[in-house]
Amino acid sequence: MATHLITGAGSGIGAALAEKLSERGDDLWLLVRDAGRAAQLRERFPGAQTLVGDLADPARLSWAFSHQSLPAQLDSVVHVAGIVELGPVAETPVATWQQQLNVNAVAPAELTRLMLPALRTARGHVVFVNSGAGLRVSPEWGSYAASKFAVRAIADALREEERAHGVRVTTVYPGRTATPMQEKVHQQEGAAYDAARWIDPASVATTILAALDLPRDAELTELTVRPGA
Repeated sequence: MATHLITGAGSGIGAALAEKLSERGDDLWLLVRDAGRAAQLRERFPGAQTLVGDLADPARLSWAFSHQSLPAQLDSVVHVAGIVELGPVAETPVATWQQQLNVNAVAPAELTRLMLPALRTARGHVVFVNSGAGLRVSPEWGSYAASKFAVRAIADALREEERAHGVRVTTVYPGRTATPMQEKVHQQEGAAYDAARWIDPASVATTILAALDLPRDAELTELTVRPGA
């Protein structure tokens, strides 16, 4: 039985992963933004424990955790939560840049830092669910892609820094996936949304499990997942 900390377990890829891990009997710690959300997820995933912390305010995560019990060891931390706001650079205000960088990049870095003692104890695994926008950028995706390029840099640095502690690091780059975030993207693009055209969140969750379950003699460092035919 392994212990996992997941962000973004309320919907989409995070929920699909939490369901798969729960079904096989693993222990779950779910990061949530407030007590109300914590109660909802404990009801949805019986036996799961919750941590309350706002990813939009990463500077306060350490303070928030100092008032809560933390896992003594973690076999994985999986960063799934994220936000997206599209728009041309010429029209994107500073607040939009800061919000996406905080939630998508700075908060995962800080959460990882705070959980490293537990990860090192278990020789655990950090998974960053990035995006195709973390590999290439299209018009009006500048601020979001910048946050995802930053996540790629964080993961690459962490992988080399923590190798001596036995901590593995994987980045997953999903293409368009049928999640609430993707529905929002379509709204911002002014396009009709058809979930059937895109990757099922459970398929991305299966990819993450493949990385987590790989024997210790190997490491999946980067995985790209694209919509099938």
